Amino acid sequence: MMHTLCKYADETELVISDIITRDNGDEIIKVVFERPTENGFDTLIFELPSYKIIENDGKYTEEEVKLFKKVVEQGAAHFYEIAREGGLESA
Repeated sequence: MMHTLCKYADETELVISDIITRDNGDEIIKVVFERPTENGFDTLIFELPSYKIIENDGKYTEEEVKLFKKVVEQGAAHFYEIAREGGLESA
């Protein structure tokens, strides 16, 4: 399940996944930034705990990517709390 955390002025939404358990037992969360465009969406997806960008599809600028990376780094603990509790309503 995905949980919308906020919407920025440019219509970018910040969405996080529930905790995903891989076959090897590792737990990850996907942190997604997505903005509607005329032809679909600009999408940037980070994976926690590695902070690695696993998808960058669209026209987010380098500055936006740096800003979103900072959001992910500073919000990681909170994102895990929300994911464990099943969304903002529960956390």
